[in-house]
Amino acid sequence: MELLSIVVPCYNEEENIPAFYRAVRAAAASLPGVETEYLFVDDGSADGTLAAVKKLAAEDRAVRWLSFSRNFGKEAALYAGLEHAKGDLIAVMDADLQDPPALLPELLAAIREGYDCAAVRRVDRKGEPPIRSFCARQFYKLINKMSDTEIVDGARDFRLMTRRMVEAVLSVGEYNRFSKGIFSWVGFRTKWVETENLPRAAGETKWSFLQLVLYALDGIVAFSTAPLAIASVLGLILCGVSGLAIVFIIVRELIWRGSAYGWASLVCIILLIAGIQLFCMGILGQYLSKTYLETKRRPIYILREQGGGAHEE
Repeated sequence: MELLSIVVPCYNEEENIPAFYRAVRAAAASLPGVETEYLFVDDGSADGTLAAVKKLAAEDRAVRWLSFSRNFGKEAALYAGLEHAKGDLIAVMDADLQDPPALLPELLAAIREGYDCAAVRRVDRKGEPPIRSFCARQFYKLINKMSDTEIVDGARDFRLMTRRMVEAVLSVGEYNRFSKGIFSWVGFRTKWVETENLPRAAGETKWSFLQLVLYALDGIVAFSTAPLAIASVLGLILCGVSGLAIVFIIVRELIWRGSAYGWASLVCIILLIAGIQLFCMGILGQYLSKTYLETKRRPIYILREQGGGAHEE
């Protein structure tokens, strides 16, 4: 029997925990040759998420849990879950049931075929605000043009991986993590399984539009240096344009005396150049800030408590 660890990052998911557990347990029961453990990672929830998980752990020894000292973010919760998972196979799922548990047999079949990872991607974005869907599609197009690491449009965190792939993911010890990119960067054979976008079982998404934008920027900075090249190209273009403008003004002044005037246009040009300079400095600042955080060597997460499970060391 192989041990399958199902890692579940949770943040304020008290309403979804019982329904998620029942649905996943029913799906896991049909997996041949597999014993299942459930590893819930409480990311500093402010509601009764941890209490709901502890209740499950008291009833089922296959349930384990980790609880952070505060909210460190989903990326940290995902990393902690992978680090503490004991299974030969490791699955990652969200607790809101937007990841269909019924796909687990299909994912396992792909692993049995020889793949190291079976991942889920959604083929539509029904139910999402139009602006969010548009921005998400543009993000995937942009990052795939900028980066050598392909990130599949619509990819979810829901995936089933072999132990060797998980070890490779954990070996990428970055503090600023963008897991979708890391999963692709480490390589290994991956089979993509398509599904429709599903609504949350209960509650509301914890991701605001601004948080998604900042997360997208983290992904671009983590897997591409193209913004730095763009800043350099903009600088060269502006130097060339300014040189031509200087020559033009000198020639015009020599031919038509008193033609070099126009303070309003000069102010506009100064503001334009200043704006571009600040934009380029902002790009440099993003890379510098990430480097600064990496050099601090702070832990990715801090555990407050953990427990449960029939497979304690």
